[in-house]
Amino acid sequence: MRKHAVMPTLLRTEATARARLLDVHSYRVDLDLTRGDRTFRSTAVIRFGCAEPGALSFVEVEPEALLRAELNGRPLDPATLVEGGRLPLPGLAAENELLVEADMAYSRTGEGLHRFTDPADGAAYVYASCGPDLAPKVFACFDQPDLKAPFTFTVTAPEDWTVIGNGAAGRLTDGRWEISPVGPISPYLVTVVGGPLHAVRTEHDGIPLGLYARRSLAAELEREAEELLEVTRASFDRLHELFTERYPFGGYDQVFVPEFNWGAMENPGCVVLRDELLFRSEPTDAQRMMRAMVVCHEMAHMWFGNLVTLAWWDDVWLNESFAEMLGHRVAAEATEYTGAWTLFASRRKGWGYDADQRPSTHPIAAAGADSAAEALASFDGISYAKGAAALRQLVHWLGDERFFAGINDYFAEHRWGNARLDDFLSALTSADGPDVPGWADQWLRTTGVDTLRIDVEAQDGVLVGATLVNEGSRPHRVRIGVYERQGEALVVRQQLDAEVGPGARTPLPELAGTARPALLLPNDGDLSWARIRLDEHSAATVAVSLSAVPDELARAVLWENARDRARSAELPADDYLRLVAAHLPAESTDSIVEGVLTFAVDHVVARYLAPAERPAALVLIGDTARLLLARPDASRGLRTASLRTVIATATGDEQLAELNGWLAGRDLPPGVAFDADQRWTALARLAAAGLADEERIAAELAADPTNTGEQGAARALAALPDDAAKERAWERLFTPGLLSNRQLVATAEGFWRSGSPATQQAYVQRYFEQVPSAGERGGAIAKGMGLALFPVGAADAATIRAGEECLARTDLAHHLRRFLADSLDDLRRAAAHRS
Repeated sequence: MRKHAVMPTLLRTEATARARLLDVHSYRVDLDLTRGDRTFRSTAVIRFGCAEPGALSFVEVEPEALLRAELNGRPLDPATLVEGGRLPLPGLAAENELLVEADMAYSRTGEGLHRFTDPADGAAYVYASCGPDLAPKVFACFDQPDLKAPFTFTVTAPEDWTVIGNGAAGRLTDGRWEISPVGPISPYLVTVVGGPLHAVRTEHDGIPLGLYARRSLAAELEREAEELLEVTRASFDRLHELFTERYPFGGYDQVFVPEFNWGAMENPGCVVLRDELLFRSEPTDAQRMMRAMVVCHEMAHMWFGNLVTLAWWDDVWLNESFAEMLGHRVAAEATEYTGAWTLFASRRKGWGYDADQRPSTHPIAAAGADSAAEALASFDGISYAKGAAALRQLVHWLGDERFFAGINDYFAEHRWGNARLDDFLSALTSADGPDVPGWADQWLRTTGVDTLRIDVEAQDGVLVGATLVNEGSRPHRVRIGVYERQGEALVVRQQLDAEVGPGARTPLPELAGTARPALLLPNDGDLSWARIRLDEHSAATVAVSLSAVPDELARAVLWENARDRARSAELPADDYLRLVAAHLPAESTDSIVEGVLTFAVDHVVARYLAPAERPAALVLIGDTARLLLARPDASRGLRTASLRTVIATATGDEQLAELNGWLAGRDLPPGVAFDADQRWTALARLAAAGLADEERIAAELAADPTNTGEQGAARALAALPDDAAKERAWERLFTPGLLSNRQLVATAEGFWRSGSPATQQAYVQRYFEQVPSAGERGGAIAKGMGLALFPVGAADAATIRAGEECLARTDLAHHLRRFLADSLDDLRRAAAHRS
């Protein structure tokens, strides 16, 4: 039978009842990947017990065609497969064997078994993306995190393929591959990867290590392998120091896959990462640091999330928060990337701060979600960045010894099983220790961002008094930086540790009677989750001396303060840009440079300023980037970040002609590579200006016949300003199944870069009329259409009204509604600048 439409979401009550009823012993899954490029054959045999013989339950499977289903040898009627993929299981015995055989559709959106044909050489690759609730697109299963079992896979694949998965993989005598069981693990953690993979293999501390990528990226994998393995080894060593439980899953493979929707996924023993992390073009130091953090993050999941798995989706935030916190910490402590916490402050926390100030904000522990869809819609910057910052604050409060003793008790008690937030908190609680459950109530079960400031009373250049003020609902343990001038530099005179309760004021008697400092910085060291607001004297110092602050993490905190004030329209857009022009040319940390330039271009210029003001602002940002690019002491990473912005802000005949020259190989900027990524960015800029046509884009694609080339071409084609090109791009975006997930996002990113005001306004209206249909195309497409295609530059009352009317519809898919609501909040913030 044909599959039905969208799978209904699993209700928490259903999951609780099924977990109480069933005990899953094992899965044996056979995949036949030789049946063409549209479907594959999936046969699952599940052995499980039932606590109430005679009861009714169900299994999830989302087939193209359900061919056969047998329960304890008794055929089940395929016609009983209800809409959305639930197959009823009537009359269960105490012990059961279920067989489900189906033809399943390959995915092109990174959801399920994704199939990709490499345009570089025509080779095909597949990988299973089962998380968070996509496993039924690959095999029949009981798809909830607290029904864990060992999985054994056999895979029939083309002769030249290598197949790997969670366990050790080997080729059988009949040519099939078998992947040994590990676990028990949850269905969402299962993966299988296949294709003519290039491999680099080694071993560390008794653990087999593997790195894999598609054949056309063999050179990139070989080039990056030693650094990747160095980070992997260092991360294992540090985690084995912190945890008493050794790595529990045998070998450890890291596989770089195309068109992945996330940065990486923590499948036990077989982590998949987006293959952009192999860096076809020259990366910045911040990109390498982020990759190291991702490697450390995913490895932390092997314990927190895989060995011990949270019982229901609304607790899975804890997996991500823990791994995010440890990923940055391990990278900073055990690898060459000692500035990982600066990266967190300058790039990751803003994601969480923004989410926490939207109408869609939610507690870190978003407990009480009635369905999987509701819980997973809250998987965002709060789950990652805010949760990680909260756990970092908890470690700062408890101390390392107490925190990791509790974590190791938690692993020992719940190993191979499931746990809940209360189990985690209980493990950290002791009779003689702090009130961890009380801390959790204030930190994990509340919403919003607290604001910390220092009230200052001064007379004749001397502090009469200073008080740390908490305008919020949580306690904070922070460090206060006291900076004074020494010539043109700002130096740390003193650092104070202080605690402040919810809505409280904490006097700082150490400062009374001292010379008024040039800068008082609340949350110096970025140890808590809070907005800061500076006293008037400190704010004036920062305006003229931000680049003179010696510590990069302190500068990151101050730049985040400026970003947050601009986003809240407290700091006018022009003032933010003047701060950038004044201080960024002296910045030496490229994670800060990248974060500031990205926000300046993509938000301040493209959203907060009216269209008529944008050209002058682009010149200002471009000139700032050129100053960075010309600095004789600039690192290659800093030059790379600067060149990207020079290209992205190119405006006017002279600068656009310069881009044309660079594409032709003339007068290239020294000390930096003008490679594939830079070329495609330049070509999209020229296309938007009407200076590159379809023929030129096709020629560039012929010279770069890769998937990144395809995405670059899609972005450039959508950026063409003529009406016919806009209509073609629009039709591609709204034709289901035509574009892969990444091609759709690239097209959406290019679309609004050009077009007359009248043309753009017409498409704004069409957007809100047509975008509800994107909710039927899965979460990845809904995200691309709800975020990347949202008309963020049209910050006017009419667009806001149209967005509000769209959100008032009752037929929006849950995930699409969330993306649209967040984009509309950003649009209102942009409109506040315009007014």
